[in-house]
Amino acid sequence: MGKPTGFIDWGRAPSHKRETDARLKDFRELALSHPEPETREQAGRCMECGVPFCHQGCPLGNLIPDFNDAVFQGRWEAAYRTLATTNNFPEFTGRLCPAPCESACVLAINQDPVTIEEVEKQIVERAFAEGWVRSRPVMARSGKRVAVVGSGPAGLAAAAQLNQAGHHVTLFERADQLGGLLRYGIPDFKMEKWVIDRRVALMREEGIELVTGADVGGALPYAQLKHEHDAILIATGARRPRELEVSGRELEGVVQAMDFLEAQNRAVAAGEGRSPLNAAGRRVIILGGGDTGSDCLGTALRQGARSVMQVELLPTPPSVRPRDNPWPQWPLVFRTSSSQEEGGARSFGWMTTGLAGTAGKLGALQATQVEARMEKGRMMLVPVPGSETSFDVDLLVLALGFLGPEAAALERELGVVLDGRGNIKVDPQGRTSVEGVYAAGDASRGASLVVWAVSDGREAARSMDSDLTGARSTLPTRGQNLAFGGR
Repeated sequence: MGKPTGFIDWGRAPSHKRETDARLKDFRELALSHPEPETREQAGRCMECGVPFCHQGCPLGNLIPDFNDAVFQGRWEAAYRTLATTNNFPEFTGRLCPAPCESACVLAINQDPVTIEEVEKQIVERAFAEGWVRSRPVMARSGKRVAVVGSGPAGLAAAAQLNQAGHHVTLFERADQLGGLLRYGIPDFKMEKWVIDRRVALMREEGIELVTGADVGGALPYAQLKHEHDAILIATGARRPRELEVSGRELEGVVQAMDFLEAQNRAVAAGEGRSPLNAAGRRVIILGGGDTGSDCLGTALRQGARSVMQVELLPTPPSVRPRDNPWPQWPLVFRTSSSQEEGGARSFGWMTTGLAGTAGKLGALQATQVEARMEKGRMMLVPVPGSETSFDVDLLVLALGFLGPEAAALERELGVVLDGRGNIKVDPQGRTSVEGVYAAGDASRGASLVVWAVSDGREAARSMDSDLTGARSTLPTRGQNLAFGGR
C-alpha cells in the first residue's frame, strides 16, 4: 500500500475538462489529462482494501488496487502491465466507461471514490507515449479459421484474444471503417477516432485480417461464412432502436438518435463543418435521458441549436441513494453528464402522446405529466389529470433505447435461437443454439456498457479457443492475472 493515509490526505480530483465556451466550438475531446503528480495522489487514495469491492464492480475484474499502488510508486510500466492483463482496450474504457468500479469502491460508502477511470486512462496513454504498447505477432498458428462479425468492443476484444491463441481470425464489419458504435455512435468530443485507428493498426500488425464493407447476412450470407470457418462469433451490437408509436411520427424532423450521431461523426471524419442532420437554429427536443440522449444533447449544442431540451419519461431520480439501493450497487441517483453541464434543459416525468405539424413538418410535441405510483404491488406511471401540454419543436431526436440485434438473417440462415427480449440466446460461455456459432456483447446481452462488451468478447474467445482445440484454453479468465494477457 503506497500511503495508508492517502484517502485522508487528498480529496477526489475529477477529470479536468476544457472550458465550456471553447469545447462547444468544435468536436475535439473535452477531457484533459491530469498532471502526473496529481494522478499519483489520486492513485494514492486507494486503500488496497482487504476485500476490494472494485473488482466486483468491474466486469473485467481489473486489478485496480495493484495498478493504483504501482502508479503511486511511480512504476508506470508495471501499472500498465497489470492493467493489460485484464483489459485489451483501456484507452476505450478509460474514456467511455461509467465506472461501476468507482461506485463499488469502499471509499464510496461515505466519501468520494478513487478516480479509477481517470487513473486507467493516464496509465494507457503513458504506455503508448513510452512505447510499451506494441504489436505481438503470433509465431505459431493452430490451423483453425474464425470469423468475427462486428468490430465494436466485443468483436475487437474477441478477435484480439483468439488471434493470440493462434487461430486465424477474420474480422468482418459492415461499415466502411472499423469500430462499430465506438466509431459512429460515440461523439468525437468523448473519444476522437484516432484512438480507434491506433489500436486497429496494432491488431493488423498482429495478423488479424480486417474486412470492411462486408454485409454479413446480406450480400455475404451467414451460411457461407459458417461453411468457410471453423467457428463464428456474432458481435453485431443491439442496433434496433425503440420506436415512438404516436400519431405524427412520420413528420419531417423526427430522427433516431443513432442516425443523428452517425451523421455528425461522418461529417467530422470527412472534415466537413455541417452534418446533413443539423440542429443549427432549431428548437430541439431529445426524448430519453440516458447516455445516448446526453450525447445527442452535446452534439446539438455544438451544432448551434436555438434551444435544446432533454425529456425523460421517468420521474426525477433522488439526489442520494434510496434505502433499497445500498452500496456497492450502482447508485440510482440524479447525475449530470458533461453534455448536460454545457447547457440545455432537462424535464422529467413526461409521456409523449402525439406529434403535430404543418405541411408535413414537425412543429409540436404533445405530452402529459406522469407520476410513479404503486398499484397492485407494481410501480406504475400514471398520467396526471389536467397536465396536458405542448412543446414547440423543430427537431425531435429519439433516444429511447434499443430492442436488440438485427438477427433475422441469423434465424433464417442458421436457425440461431433468440431469447425472450430478442437478443441472441447464449449459455454462460457465449455458445448459441447452433454448434460453432457464438455471440458476445450487446448482441447477446442487450444494450449495455463498453466494459461489459470487452468482458463478453474475452470470455467468448476463451470458450471458442477451448472448443476449437479440444483442450483447456490458455487465454485468461475474467480477472486472471496472467502475463499472457498483457501487451
